[in-house]
Amino acid sequence: MNVTLSVWLLTVAGLCVLVAADFFIGRKPHDVSLREAGIWTAVWVVLACLFGVGLLVFGGGGPGGEFFAGYLTEKSLSVDNLFVFVLIMAKFAVPSQYQQRVLMIGVLVALVLRAAFIAAGAAIISAFSWVFYVFGAFLIWTAWKLIQDARKDEHEQEYEENKLLKSIERRFGVADRYHGTRLWVEENGRRVMTPMLVVMLAIGFTDILFALDSIPAIYGLTQDPYIVFTANAFALMGLRQLYFLIGGLLKRLVHLSYGLSVILGFIGVKLVLHALHESGVHVPEIGIPFSLGFIVLVLAVTTATSLWATRRRERA
Repeated sequence: MNVTLSVWLLTVAGLCVLVAADFFIGRKPHDVSLREAGIWTAVWVVLACLFGVGLLVFGGGGPGGEFFAGYLTEKSLSVDNLFVFVLIMAKFAVPSQYQQRVLMIGVLVALVLRAAFIAAGAAIISAFSWVFYVFGAFLIWTAWKLIQDARKDEHEQEYEENKLLKSIERRFGVADRYHGTRLWVEENGRRVMTPMLVVMLAIGFTDILFALDSIPAIYGLTQDPYIVFTANAFALMGLRQLYFLIGGLLKRLVHLSYGLSVILGFIGVKLVLHALHESGVHVPEIGIPFSLGFIVLVLAVTTATSLWATRRRERA
């Protein structure tokens, strides 16, 4: 699509308004009820669908289909990422009334990081067409790694702090308890971090790893930076409410990693075929209608088999 600067600015301004409204609604620490989480999750999904319909009307079937395929893929990856968020919350024993603040900051960090990754990806793609081979190979490798992790039942493990986070903790020190939503406190005459700041840093570092998977995946569905950015933004917004809505259901989605591995592997193959086509090799390319249908089918089958497997396990 030929997106003008004014449309970009209006889109970013609109997203900033939505983020500000979300922050205003959740500014006061409290336990999020299922009703509140359900209502706002539905609101974010409806807003994403309205935006996609707008693209269909004003941009045509191609951009609209690319947005919905990208949105579904990024949303699915975000749901899988919630497993890690659950582990982080448990690791640092975050009080339930503060969890939404942590997630809110985490989503903001993810938006900023992904915007930077999207800009970098667009620049690299425009300069080097062979990068599609790299993206495709990376996604196929990620798909294989997801299968290996699923076989190890890795979601049942505890979150392990990385070396960078540990070094930051040693450098600045960490308070022995939470102090509301404060990030820094004075302790024994020294300014130290609170556990709240440590949790936010842990989620921020995790967001970087998530972006490494998600950005190549969506570039396999569309090379339009505007669609890549908006699909990511709408997939991330509402993630906080989704965490509270399906937190208890995450353990039931036992086959989600397998489904995501199939989707990522499929997009990886699609990228390689596209790279071969760009290199002058006559190979078939996978269109967006087929891609969208395939993603929807895999997610539907994965959800159904996950619920069936957990129901059988509970009855045994």
